[in-house]
Amino acid sequence: MAEELLLENDGKHNGHLTKSLLAVAFLASFGSSMLYGYNLAVVNSPAQYIKEFYNETMIETYDWTPHEEVLTVLYSLTVSIFAIGGMTGALLVGRLVTTFGRKGTLVKSTGLVFIGGALMGFSRWCRNPAMVIIGRFITGVHSGISLSVVPMYLGEIAPKNLRGFLGLVPSIHICLGVFIAQVLGLSELLGKEEHWPLLLSLVVFPTIVQLMLLPWFPESPRYLLIEKGNVHATIAALKWFRTKGNIQAEVEEMQEEQRSLSSIQTLSVRNLLMDRCVRWQVITIAVVNIGMQLSGIDAIWFYTNDIFKNAGIPEPHIQYTTVGTGAIEVISGMLGCFTIERLGRRPLMIGGFLFMGLCCAGITVSVLFQAQLSFMRYISVGCVVGIIAGFCIGPAGVPFLITAELFKQSHRPAAYTVAGCLNWLSNFTIGFVFPFLEIATGPYCYLIFCAICLGVALYTIFIIPETKNKTFMEISQMFADKNNILEEELMSNAHLKMATMNGYGALGQNDEG
Repeated sequence: MAEELLLENDGKHNGHLTKSLLAVAFLASFGSSMLYGYNLAVVNSPAQYIKEFYNETMIETYDWTPHEEVLTVLYSLTVSIFAIGGMTGALLVGRLVTTFGRKGTLVKSTGLVFIGGALMGFSRWCRNPAMVIIGRFITGVHSGISLSVVPMYLGEIAPKNLRGFLGLVPSIHICLGVFIAQVLGLSELLGKEEHWPLLLSLVVFPTIVQLMLLPWFPESPRYLLIEKGNVHATIAALKWFRTKGNIQAEVEEMQEEQRSLSSIQTLSVRNLLMDRCVRWQVITIAVVNIGMQLSGIDAIWFYTNDIFKNAGIPEPHIQYTTVGTGAIEVISGMLGCFTIERLGRRPLMIGGFLFMGLCCAGITVSVLFQAQLSFMRYISVGCVVGIIAGFCIGPAGVPFLITAELFKQSHRPAAYTVAGCLNWLSNFTIGFVFPFLEIATGPYCYLIFCAICLGVALYTIFIIPETKNKTFMEISQMFADKNNILEEELMSNAHLKMATMNGYGALGQNDEG
């Protein structure tokens, strides 16, 4: 009877984007993912003011004038400590989402933003540089948590045919956060010396909006039923997210998954890395998450003004050029979001990384010859815009999406931990090393990013299958040959024989059972 209800209502609840789904996707991303993008770019505009603040306080406190290299190290630490906080937050995700739920974790983690924002906002008044660095670390912890929890939450409430669209909504908000930071950093707005603490602390306002509205939305139905066993709350949540169709079939499928998973424990990171059944999946998330950060995009975001200055753009025009690149980010992110369900994951990844690699090589060539050919400075700016556009179309959001799609329920939390740690560690590395790399190699440093982009594109072409409209079990079967796993062994892996999986990641009825 449950299967008949599912088939009868599959078209109804599988294909509709309801107002509730759209609202919770934008609200969860607005107060979390957008802050990640904002914090990536907000330190770019007031960089000189922050260095001067560090210099002044060193003289006042220790009667010592630091060298320029010391100030560069302190500023690089200010930029990159955000990623260390993010990696710390990524390590906490598994325990938090199990204890508080997906929505509950997002709501409770907002306290970190208020603490970090207050430290950064009052740092100049207190004449304490450490407050800036600690505040960046704490907001990084929040971003590390939300960057994994938001796609997890949206993936569990989304039907299969909308999983890609809703999965890229957070990436649009990341691009939007970068754009807002660039606009507010203009000298006509908050880009003045006395306003940089306010610029850093504005992260609290989107968080207030999320804290006021998100608690009114339901928790993930699959979390409520499978982990909490609350049938009534599950039905209420499904009625909220599904305006049409009989939800009884979905409840029965979740209950079947709950019974099937009752004898299976969630894998630890160590067991995930040792499980040969997911060897190539683990390699894949490592490649795409490291490649995402080492593609050069963080260097562009963190040091946009310096890049444009070296490209020969007049000083008064740099801030407006930077804002223009931010607008390109938002448009590109929206383009990727609205085309992913039509084109698939692979074309966005391959096209994005290939285009970024081409533009990285273009920056090197244009900077080398701009002294002889004045028009090369415009080629350099165009390549920067191209890197940003290529990234936001696909590589910005697809790695987070396929991290969930490549793994079954028992492997997914550990996979998110591995992916998150690698992502944030790479973010820290490029944020801290890039200023010194640029000093040592000059424009040739972008050839390193070019090689990385081309490598990830080739890996995607030859290794990663298309996951659009595929169930989690079908994706596992596509990797079975690469992992040298027989289909029978895959089906019985972890003592669980699965027939088919629906679009919500729930197990279907096993005909042989």
